[in-house]
Amino acid sequence: MFWNQIKECLSRDEMADLQGKRLRKVVELVYHNVPFYRAKMQELDVQPEDINTIEDIGKLPFTTKKDLRDNYPVGLQAVPQEMIVRTHASSGTTGKPTIVGYTRKDLGVWSESVARALTSFGVTRQDLFSVSYGYGLFTGGLGLHYGVEKMGATVIPASTGSTEKHITLMRDLGITGIACTPSYALHLAETMDELGISRDEIKLRVGVFGAEPWTEDMRREIEDRLGLKAYNLYGLSEITGPGVSYECEMQNGSHINEDFFYPELINPETLEKQALGAGELVLTTLLKEGMPLLRYRTRDLTTLDYSRCGCGRTSVRMGRILGRSDDMLIIRGINIFPSQIESVILSMKEFAPQYQIVVDRKGTLDSLLIQVELRPEYFVDDFPAMEKKKKMLIQRLRTVLSITAEVDLLPPGSISRSEGKATHVIDKRNI
Repeated sequence: MFWNQIKECLSRDEMADLQGKRLRKVVELVYHNVPFYRAKMQELDVQPEDINTIEDIGKLPFTTKKDLRDNYPVGLQAVPQEMIVRTHASSGTTGKPTIVGYTRKDLGVWSESVARALTSFGVTRQDLFSVSYGYGLFTGGLGLHYGVEKMGATVIPASTGSTEKHITLMRDLGITGIACTPSYALHLAETMDELGISRDEIKLRVGVFGAEPWTEDMRREIEDRLGLKAYNLYGLSEITGPGVSYECEMQNGSHINEDFFYPELINPETLEKQALGAGELVLTTLLKEGMPLLRYRTRDLTTLDYSRCGCGRTSVRMGRILGRSDDMLIIRGINIFPSQIESVILSMKEFAPQYQIVVDRKGTLDSLLIQVELRPEYFVDDFPAMEKKKKMLIQRLRTVLSITAEVDLLPPGSISRSEGKATHVIDKRNI
């Protein structure tokens, strides 16, 4: 199913032509209305008239998270304040928040992006859809909310406040779709178990998950425990929130709404275009008015696939996020991504998807500790049996990470749960 078949199925030449026209307009907008971009372009000796096709994008400057914070609160805004109808802010825990203003047109583009995604997941006007991201300054709640409304399904703005009430509504209303973080989906499943409610008592069939990294193993666990089909939705607050890319029924990568957001891959060290393999995703907003961004370095490491998808869409597909170019853990000279550790944990039936990665420094040597909960049926008062499970996990981690990690096996329920983004990494070296 398509929400906008014409735009989702443009030929590569048609897409490039459209992207080029939109890029020229957005460059004109920021050059004349955003002093930061005008200065950056003048440093590179680039004028708006130098941008004629989408291939000219390489002439433009990159934008980073630091640039957004240096221009706090609204230094990157490209339109008068009276045109801004909504403001969101990032939920970062360090530094100043990122303030993003939206015009009415921006909100329309955002809703269109999410409606395309929901349609690709098989959501219809007959669905009752629970939006269980946080509402407020975070873009997740309202982003999904307006997308569901645009496509005509019934939205239930459940947010994340009361899990037991949410489960009651799921059962009594017959809610068929849900959008939340993967960790909250597992929290819902755990709470259902505690309440004695089986998946057969609810009617969920579509789950839309994002806002934090998750693996194929976690996808399978969520699907099994909630009885739904799980889809990935990608976005970031600086660009537009959820809806930048989305999976289709083929689930072979996530289609980028590239008529709205132009993607590039670069080598994060050299900043050169990455022709093959994984690289850092860079995005340019092509229609945004409130706070357009040129070549924004997302820091997300991924791949891009331009081959035609079996679903019929021609838009480029990004692979799963492999990690980040700025939060990669370097331990004793070894590069480690938390997703590698999660994949090992979830590949073993004994362990629950509840874990923490604790990095510390003992003297001059970094240490890596993995704390992981056992599933109830595997937690036994048998020291030799527990030691065997621990050694097995240590060995598998060593094979994947090329480093030996300490492991603590914890009883079920030991690690605190989160209704928002789960905190999996604690790096004590920075304290």
